[in-house]
This record gives sequence, structure tokens and C-alpha cells, in this order.
Amino acid sequence: MAGYNRVLLKISGEALRGPGHDVIDTETLNNVARQIRDVTVELGTQMGIVVGGGNIWRGQAAAERGMERAQADYAGMLATVINALALQSALEKLGVDTRVQTAISVTAVAEPYIRRRAIRHFEKDRVVVFAAGTGNPFFSTDTAAALRAVEIDAEVLLMAKNAVDGVYDADPRTQPQARLLTHISYIEALNLGLRVMDSTALSLCMENKLPIVVFDLAREGNIRRAVMGEPIGTLVS
Repeated sequence: MAGYNRVLLKISGEALRGPGHDVIDTETLNNVARQIRDVTVELGTQMGIVVGGGNIWRGQAAAERGMERAQADYAGMLATVINALALQSALEKLGVDTRVQTAISVTAVAEPYIRRRAIRHFEKDRVVVFAAGTGNPFFSTDTAAALRAVEIDAEVLLMAKNAVDGVYDADPRTQPQARLLTHISYIEALNLGLRVMDSTALSLCMENKLPIVVFDLAREGNIRRAVMGEPIGTLVS
């Protein structure tokens, strides 16, 4: 039996890009889908997923180039829908019953987000992919992940990163002496400005005592290790 019964997995859009230049790398996408199947089908874990859209569009970056911020953020929400549909397709090819729910109305391709319906899907052993963030501009998909995790009564928020194996006390790409922090508190993460997630999302997790596990998605089997409660990456609690 899995260490956690119901989890929320946050996948960054950048993690779906893979090693090449494709917006969505097929091999990377299929590998993620296999890892999700392993824990949902084999372990029976109920899983909600929030996927980012940074591989396609970043609202803040577009705003910095002169686009109106709210409009740029709505475009970013649509980017997450593209990723969600791609992930749904990959999962269903592996026999994983999957639903996509969106925070903005895209009824031709997905259900609207309804909390009670999402929980019913979990009870029927379906994976639910939550797309379009919170449905509001100025909020990141990190905040959407924290919000959905709290709403669905997830026991843990799993933050799957792109080629980052946890939280460091400095940027390991520029400071080779940077130290991996295996366990930190919410307050430490906020006060030190560590890049776990944005401060709104982190505060929401702290207020609701929702533990966060930050780990590298690229390493095979890491989703299973995180779900089983094995020490992996960084635990924020």
C-alpha cells in the first residue's frame, strides 16, 4: 500500500520539454505517464495533477515584453490546457482512466472544475488533471496546485521539478558549494526566499499544514518514491 492515499502532483510545463527543442517531448511525456500509472494503478493511490504551461507560454514574461498582464495570464492558462490534454492522451494509452477539469470554460475538450465531481472521480480510480490554473490572472500554477491540494484533501503536495533534485540554500548552477536541504520549515522557506514555490502558494500550504515534497521528475521512479513516503529531495513541513 502506498505511503499516501491521495496526493496532488504538480508538474512544471518545462519538465515536459525534455532534452530536445520540442515544446512537448513525446518520450518525456510517456515516461511521466508510466510513472503515474505505476502509482495509481499498481499502488491504488488517488492522484490529482496540476500541470504548468511554461514550455509553451509564460504570462509574466509576455507582460514584461509589453502585453497586458491579465491577457498574458489567460493565454498561459490555455497553454496548461494543451499540456493537460497531452498528458491525458498519454495516460489513456496506458489504460489509465483520466479526466481533465479546467478552471476556465473549455467544454469542448474538458469538464469544468467542480470539487465534488473531482473527488467522485478519485473514488472511481480516475486520475484528474486540473488545468487553467486557478482561473484568475496574477496567480501562478504553484498557487493552483496548493489550492487544489487543499480542496481535494490531498495528504501531500508533490512538486516535480525539471532537473532540480530539491531545494538548495543557494543556486547550485552558479554556486557549486550550495547545499541540498532535505527538510525545512515553511517559515524558513519564506524567510530565506528559497525557490520552493511562490510565496502565496507556500503560505496556503503552511496555513493548512500541507506538507510539500520537492524532487526531480526526470529520475525514473521518483514519483513512486515520493508517494511511498521515502526520503527524497526536500520535505517542506
